[in-house]
Amino acid sequence: MSPAAVAPPLSRTKRFVVAAVSAINDVACRSDGTVNRRLVSLLDARVAASAKPFRGVRTADVPVDLSRDLWFRLFVPSSVSDGERLPVIVFFHGGGFAFLSPDSYLFDDVCRRICRTVHAIVVSVNYRLAPEHRCPAPYEDGAHVLRFLDGGGLLYADPSAANLADLSSCFLAGDSAGGNIVHHVARRWAADADGGWKRVRLAGMVLIQPYFGGEERTEAELRLVGAPLVSVERTDWLWRAFLPEGADRDHEASNVFGPREVGELEEALPAAMVVVGGFDPLQDWQRRYYKGLRARGKSARLVEYPEAFHSFYAFPDLKQSAVLMEEIRSFVDSHRPRKEEDGERSGGGDKHSNIEEWKLFIE
Repeated sequence: MSPAAVAPPLSRTKRFVVAAVSAINDVACRSDGTVNRRLVSLLDARVAASAKPFRGVRTADVPVDLSRDLWFRLFVPSSVSDGERLPVIVFFHGGGFAFLSPDSYLFDDVCRRICRTVHAIVVSVNYRLAPEHRCPAPYEDGAHVLRFLDGGGLLYADPSAANLADLSSCFLAGDSAGGNIVHHVARRWAADADGGWKRVRLAGMVLIQPYFGGEERTEAELRLVGAPLVSVERTDWLWRAFLPEGADRDHEASNVFGPREVGELEEALPAAMVVVGGFDPLQDWQRRYYKGLRARGKSARLVEYPEAFHSFYAFPDLKQSAVLMEEIRSFVDSHRPRKEEDGERSGGGDKHSNIEEWKLFIE
């Protein structure tokens, strides 16, 4: 009997790309717990922001706190109707908390596709990376960006985008480590949702193959040895680099519903869409997260792609990647507040109304 497959059939080109990324990751992660940033910078292709629309989307880089290199890349659809208000998706990129950024080619492309498919404004956050900045640095950075948006920062940075942005229809989205960040930033928002936020209302969370873990070795981690990109050796190294010194993988940042779970989930925590791939060694942790939300009375939807490996969405020519974009669009559309619920904050009206509302808000 032939051994069970640990990866779906991939073209030679995709196998090469996956192998190259894995090799770079292994070389860049030093045995002393540091990252070879020079090597990573040579191999991480970057894309500059462009005010000229490309593939139906314009981009701009917006500083938030330069003292900690906190900024975001703004993605805005180039074709918008007069008076239209767009949902805002705050996106956190993957990379094991240690690699990549919003201007990495991979995530510039992913966010561009989300922006175009969902017809939404995307805010892709450049959070601080481990091991130089450990937990909870990216969670704090994510919450800080929400405060920036809540305080009218977008009006000064990009008035035309501010005029389109419907912050009462705000979603958090992220892949892998970014999915983990989504959960923890959403909890920080929800803990202060009763009067602590003036503009930002979280309507949903999209966690794409989120990076959760624990001390236990799950069935999928043991079965999918040799799967593309993810291995227990790599994830163990990344957890050691990210978690507080001396913490193990049952820390509440990684094993959120584990033995050290911190408090009850906030009542305002929004609905979640959790994406799982059948060839992802992290899938058991992802399903446990989904079940944990449901067991605690939260609205959650599980979306499974049996033939998908970790980071499949980075390959736009894969059928599952295109389907995922449509799933995100459907989730956002179905969870946007209805106009009768939030009045004019949800859209419509004169094309200058949002700018005037912002000015009144920040004065």
